[in-house]
Order: sequence, then structure tokens, then C-alpha cells
Amino acid sequence: MKKSLLTLLLVVAVGACLAQTAPAPSGQAAPAAPGAAPQQKVIKDPAEYNAYVTAVNQTTPQAKAQAFEAFLQQYPNTIMKDESLEALMGAYQQMGDLQKVADAANRLLQVNPNNVRALFVLAYLHRTQAESGQNPQQNAAQAREFGQRGIQALQSWTKPEQMPEQEYQQQKQQMAIIFNGAVGFGALQQKDYATAAKFLQAAIAAGPASPINAGNIYPLAIAYLEQQPVNPQGLWYVAKAAALTNNNPAVVKYGRAKYIKYHGGDDGWDQLLAQAKTAASMEPPAGWTVAPAPTPAEQAAKLVASKPVAQMSFDDFQLILTSGNQQAAAQVWDQIKDKPIAFEAKVIEASKTKLALAATYDDIQANK
Repeated sequence: MKKSLLTLLLVVAVGACLAQTAPAPSGQAAPAAPGAAPQQKVIKDPAEYNAYVTAVNQTTPQAKAQAFEAFLQQYPNTIMKDESLEALMGAYQQMGDLQKVADAANRLLQVNPNNVRALFVLAYLHRTQAESGQNPQQNAAQAREFGQRGIQALQSWTKPEQMPEQEYQQQKQQMAIIFNGAVGFGALQQKDYATAAKFLQAAIAAGPASPINAGNIYPLAIAYLEQQPVNPQGLWYVAKAAALTNNNPAVVKYGRAKYIKYHGGDDGWDQLLAQAKTAASMEPPAGWTVAPAPTPAEQAAKLVASKPVAQMSFDDFQLILTSGNQQAAAQVWDQIKDKPIAFEAKVIEASKTKLALAATYDDIQANK
């Protein structure tokens, strides 16, 4: 996720808010604040009203921030406190002062603990800071906390009176992605893979083709692939993450290793990368799957059916006789019982009374 995302969402959200909540002077009604129950907001003091309107009408972020800070200092109990603090968030963000954006958001939550825009800002900022290595564990935990609070607050966030329905639905979708992604990311840092997968998948589901979700794909892949047992859906998402990062070597290496471990070989891996790259959606196509590696019993049956016993290696014998496939084991044992067998091996230890050999490929490599 990039800083430009915060710019887009926050400026649009706060701008819409200010356009819809400029209060009327005494005796005239104004729309309700977003996220609150419908009510009349009226500034009864003409001087306070003029000061608020003056702040709203400032044309530069610096002037707007100064005007709203002065307004809040002069009128600390104003009925427009929510709107003023939201305007401060927007102004400070336009100035590039993210610390003051966070400070304004925290001040806003002291007034309204369920303000979705403040929760959005803090969930986003704490996750971004964790991803950049700034107190990663603490910031990830805070991102998770604000994300959880945001999910709850979003459920009761009502459409501001003058906001178009399409814009309202778009903002709800964007916030759902950010909140769920923050919870999932925080859980992932705590190695709570099941919870991480649940919320990161919810973020993807909220906007399957949304570019906002680009930062959730690789964490979701990890959350699935680090579970025991592995969830193969993670193989799609790690391939998608590779496509989104222009085949980042670390992402590709991790994905290929997990693919081989699950599938039993790298056949099909390049095709998966190509498919994920051309897919329009973040999510896997309907019916998509990767075949798991055959079980030892299945491998034994295939080996017996395809290879004469006389051509089998010591590795083959060990696999078949320990596979649990009694039929395959009996078939091979009947042909080698009481017969001398020639095989290549590595001498590990030799004495007058004992000869220790490594006979399988793995044991030879391990010198065991």
C-alpha cells in the first residue's frame, strides 16, 4: 500500500464530509454527521458560526489547519467538533505531516470512539509503519486493534444525507478492505495464521479486483501456506503476488518451494505463474486447484506397475516396503526374498564385525 492511497481516500472522505456538514446559523437545520444517528446540528453563536465557515473556506491546507486549530481552541465544546477534527486530518495529510494526521485521528476518537474515518486512518498508518520496519510488532498489534474497531463501526455507519449512494458504497468497500487487511496483517505478525487468513480473505472478497488489495495478496498467501496442513489456495495467491511484484525473486523462491512440497514436483509451476499474471481478479478462478503430491502408498503402486523389480534401486525397495501398500510390498518381497541383490552404496563404517552402508540417495547425501 502506498501513501497515495491515504491521500485519495482521506481527501475524498473529508472533502465530502465538509461539503455535507457545514452547519446553519441559529434557527436553521443542517445534516447529521456521518456515523451518528440523524440529528439537527445548529451553531447558535453567530461568531462561532462565522469562525467555522471561515475555516472551511480556507484554500490552502496550511491555512485550513491553522484556522481549525484556532477554532477548536476557542470553541472546545463546539457541536462541530467531529467535523473540525476530520478537516484537520485532511489538511495535515495534504501537508504530508502524518504524525499530526494520527494525532488528529486520536483526538477525534476521544470525542467519537466509533468514527470510521479516524479508525481507517489509524489502521492504515499503523500497518504502513509496521511494514516499513518501525516498531513492527507494536504497530502491527495497533493496526489489528483499530481494524477490529473499524469493522464494528462500519456496520453502523449510515450514509450521509447528501452523499450519492455510489460514493457511499465505494467508501464502505475501501474501508472494509483496509480494516480487514489491518486485522489480518496484525494476526499474521503474531503467527495466528487461521485468523490472518480469515480477515485477509475477507479483504479480498470485499474488492476482488480492487488495486487497494495488492498489499494483502502476499500476506494472505503466507497465512494459507504456513498453516498445518497447508491450504493450497495459498499457491494461487503466492503466484498472484509474484505477478504483482514483477516476479520478485524472494516471492517466487518461496512460492516455488511451497508448490513443490505440496505438489511433489515443480511441473505446472510456470503455468500457474503465467495464469495468475493474466487473471483480471485477485481471486482464483472457479474450480481452480493444484493436485497434491501422491501418498507413499500411491507412489508404491505406480512404481510396481511401471518398473520391473530387477531394475529397482534400493530407494525403490525402501519406498515400497515402508509405504503401507501391503499388496505392492508383498509383490516385491516375493521376488527378492532369499535372493542376492546387487546395489550401490557408500561405506560409512567398517570393522572386522560390522559394515555400515548408506544405500538410499538421501542417506548417501547425509552420510548416514
